[in-house]
Amino acid sequence: MAPTWTNLVRFISEEDGQVHLGEVDPSRYPDVGIAVLNGERIATKLVTGSIFDGVVTNTVIHISRLLAPIGIEEVPIIRCMGLNYRDHAKEANMPIPDVPVLFMKPRTALNGPFPAMINVPKIAQDGSSDYEAELSIILSKTGRDIPESEALSYILGYTCSNDVSARTQQFKNSQWCFSKELTLPPLDKGLDGSCPLGPVLVSPSAIGDPHNLRINAIHNGHVVQASNTREMIFDIAKIIAFLSQGTTLEKGTIILTGTGPGIGATRTPKVVLRDGDDIRVVVENIGTLANKVYYDQIEFLVFADLSSDTWMLEKL
Repeated sequence: MAPTWTNLVRFISEEDGQVHLGEVDPSRYPDVGIAVLNGERIATKLVTGSIFDGVVTNTVIHISRLLAPIGIEEVPIIRCMGLNYRDHAKEANMPIPDVPVLFMKPRTALNGPFPAMINVPKIAQDGSSDYEAELSIILSKTGRDIPESEALSYILGYTCSNDVSARTQQFKNSQWCFSKELTLPPLDKGLDGSCPLGPVLVSPSAIGDPHNLRINAIHNGHVVQASNTREMIFDIAKIIAFLSQGTTLEKGTIILTGTGPGIGATRTPKVVLRDGDDIRVVVENIGTLANKVYYDQIEFLVFADLSSDTWMLEKL
């Protein structure tokens, strides 16, 4: 059965302290991420079932803590596109690629929106921790060798993502993830909690044209990335078709579609994600994915709460 939601949130509710799915009214809450930051009490209509077949009910419950729109247990893998924006390639003085540039993140990279934090481990506390504002998709069903003409029918919804990266580690490694039968995610991209997602999952019927959406990154109140998804070199149908060549894309797969110009490593002076920073990704028709940055310290242990996709901190 197809889901009936159009603007889906996943959250811990005020009413029972449990994880639920809900439908938010975009006319009442045009940007759920900002509403959470402002401390608003957000009402949702309870969605029963899973994100893949959820049905909107008339039961109203309220958000206590906003989570990533998909649970870590429902995500097989996170597939990512590199150098997929023309304006980013121009900024980096790199030629337009003939085929998509690919890499992967493990599902343990999944993180949520505020109040979840981006934890930067010791290995990335060297002035190289960076942001990448991206439009992401989640697949609704499993497929292989998907033709471009059918690819968009595999999309469950669209959301914001931040491809948090450790540039020093990135430049140490080559990334081979399409031609190899077994690969490990690159260390620079696969750190725990390095893929915040949210705040809302918007259905294909409600997103409008996914190839004409403004997309910004805002660092400590300053716009550092400003582009549009029309700058994509390979559109979303091409991405899905390419990734599925001889490769099964499982239901729940998250695909990051690339970033525009203005990443911290290419700016003068460089912009680095530092302890306490505020970093936001804003995508038109979706909203604001906001996070604070935390530099992991030796006296703290970081662990994932798999029931809420939240990276927690606990003293050793």
